[in-house]
Amino acid sequence: MNIGFIGTGNMGRILIEAFVESEAIEPPAIFITNRTLEKAYHIQSEFPGIQVCENSEDIVRNCSFIFLCVKPLDLHPLVTRLSTHLTEKHCLISITSPVSASLLEQISPCQSARVIPSITNRALSGVSLVTFGNTCSEESRTRILHLFGSISEPVLIEENVTRAASDIVSCGPAFFSYLLQRFTDAAVRETQISKEMAEQLASGMITGMGKLIETGHYTLPGLQKKVCVKGGVTGEGINVLEKELGSMFEHLFRKTHEKFDEDLSLVGDQFRSRR
Repeated sequence: MNIGFIGTGNMGRILIEAFVESEAIEPPAIFITNRTLEKAYHIQSEFPGIQVCENSEDIVRNCSFIFLCVKPLDLHPLVTRLSTHLTEKHCLISITSPVSASLLEQISPCQSARVIPSITNRALSGVSLVTFGNTCSEESRTRILHLFGSISEPVLIEENVTRAASDIVSCGPAFFSYLLQRFTDAAVRETQISKEMAEQLASGMITGMGKLIETGHYTLPGLQKKVCVKGGVTGEGINVLEKELGSMFEHLFRKTHEKFDEDLSLVGDQFRSRR
């Protein structure tokens, strides 16, 4: 079964690389296209066998499952243009949070799903967020879950937690890499440790912590309790965090939801104009 990718930007490329590396899809079964074809040909040069198509229509003609790896506001005009070439045998997969499977069903005759991946999937790890449209067949659902099960832990989510779940899974690596960078920068400013050593130690720490949680040795609260000895140095650090962080993360979720609502409104205007 052929898998198509319309758009080979950051996330499209990550998915292609992860699927190939995990052997979930053989390169000859992958068809890709991009507005700038040179990017698609570059991926083909790294993974011989991948098929580069001149346009999106060729992707539809050759593939049953089609990943739409484009910006939210580009998705509606793309699917509208392709709608005459699509049938109920096709399955469109949105990877952007503002465009739900149900919205895709409004403008196309085919099956639909939304899967929000994470950059952690490139390491064949982390979580991917899955929502199926009403038209998505059991066979297609099984196939999608198998694909993402090879590079992540697929988690089915309801529409009302899409933004919060995406903040944690998809945006989370950026948020926490920023915090970790600030953590190491402060260590360099306040002590005699070098930037190189601080970053090396922090990288090893975060990797090891992830493995502790992954293997089930500790939960997040359990990990804090185990490390934080009463009256010790860690406890003093936790006290600073409790005092200084305040409502920072609440503000973060409010701001991301404000932006999400704005994106939903813009996307919704496109789909409402179709009616």
